[in-house]
Amino acid sequence: MRILNTKTEKEQVFQLLDRRAKYQKQPLMDLTSGVAQIIAAVRDRGDLALCEYTNRFDKVNITPENLRVTDAEISQALSSMSAELLTAVRQAKENIVSFHRKQLPKDWLDVQPDGIILGQRYQSVASAGLYVPGGTAGSTPLVSSVLMNSLPAKVAGVQRIIICTPPNSSGGVSPFILAAAAECEVSEIYKVGSAWAIAAMAYGTDTISNVDVIVGPGNQYVTEAKRQVFGYVGLDMLAGPSEILIIADAENNPAFIAADLLSQAEHGPVDEAGSFLLTTSDQLAKEVSVEVDLQLGKLTRRTITSACLNASGGIIVTRDLDEAFDLANFTAPEHLELLVKDPWSNLGKIKNAGAIFIGPYSTEPIGDYVAGTNHVLPTNGTSRFASGLNVDHFIKKSSIISYNQSGIRRYGPAAVAIAGVEGLDAHANAVKLRIDTKE
Repeated sequence: MRILNTKTEKEQVFQLLDRRAKYQKQPLMDLTSGVAQIIAAVRDRGDLALCEYTNRFDKVNITPENLRVTDAEISQALSSMSAELLTAVRQAKENIVSFHRKQLPKDWLDVQPDGIILGQRYQSVASAGLYVPGGTAGSTPLVSSVLMNSLPAKVAGVQRIIICTPPNSSGGVSPFILAAAAECEVSEIYKVGSAWAIAAMAYGTDTISNVDVIVGPGNQYVTEAKRQVFGYVGLDMLAGPSEILIIADAENNPAFIAADLLSQAEHGPVDEAGSFLLTTSDQLAKEVSVEVDLQLGKLTRRTITSACLNASGGIIVTRDLDEAFDLANFTAPEHLELLVKDPWSNLGKIKNAGAIFIGPYSTEPIGDYVAGTNHVLPTNGTSRFASGLNVDHFIKKSSIISYNQSGIRRYGPAAVAIAGVEGLDAHANAVKLRIDTKE
């Protein structure tokens, strides 16, 4: 891996760490118009459009009658799972559910003087659609995506949860995805992928009823489709390539750090995933660089991993830890590992991060799978203002307002004054009538 030093290469450091500049450009016009055409076709022709796009791009002959995964397919998938995998899925599920239950809000009422009652009520949306990528030609089924996207919705109280995922070459869905979906009590599963799946979940077809919220990552077509349907449905986020940033002092195991950098770089796609180490130690920087090369040669996805490290990876030697924290907050990474002598006292210095992993044994992949925290996190610097997927993405908040005449006589004149400035006479009159009415 390349090694940069902020003393002599500050400009290059900022260019490398600025994920927003690299991956948040306006979408290309051909992508935008192409996705718009797909969405329009699905709205106009429904299931027929879904089948046409699936036949053309996924090379799978599918009809409206077999878009939905059957109960028999799901049962067969469950029966084919090893006890070891089912145990792992259930352990992950238990931890994810436990963590997300702590996020549930509670209704509240505030009874004030003069008969005023204010409050807030929380309700889940009625339905949610999860997009689960097919993986590399179906060979890398993303079981964890099923868990991370469905379980917060389940905890929030969503009654109807559906999955859209591309069919594999044989026209089916990976049994691993089906088994995980069954464990998470997903309502419906459809063999539909890419932008047309997003359109179907947003607007509905004869076979796929529309949903209220769409969550889940995907390629550039999925992301652009989500962008275009936002406002008609709710979204989690517009996800980009994965990224990790590690802050480490001299007293660290270079093999641990190298392994974690590689774990993100292997995500791809091609050369976009980011892996960064910020350290105050020249020696550790060199040792990690050597260790990355040693471990890289043993990976099955070393071609993609190497391309990502070359294009979007780097080890940066900083003047001190404060500079490292400043650069981390500038980057606003998806994942941040804090590997310093006294991490808890330094935690407050991290202002922007999707998830923070503290200590040498809190490796980022443990968060991807079983810690219980959600791995759907803001990328491309968006942790400056966004949060990871959580129960709030599936919950609506309604304000409660109850006034009697005493309350409206107390605060009504202020409302009348503001309405007068805005030139909204009807607003002012609605309040005046109530102020002046004799009980």
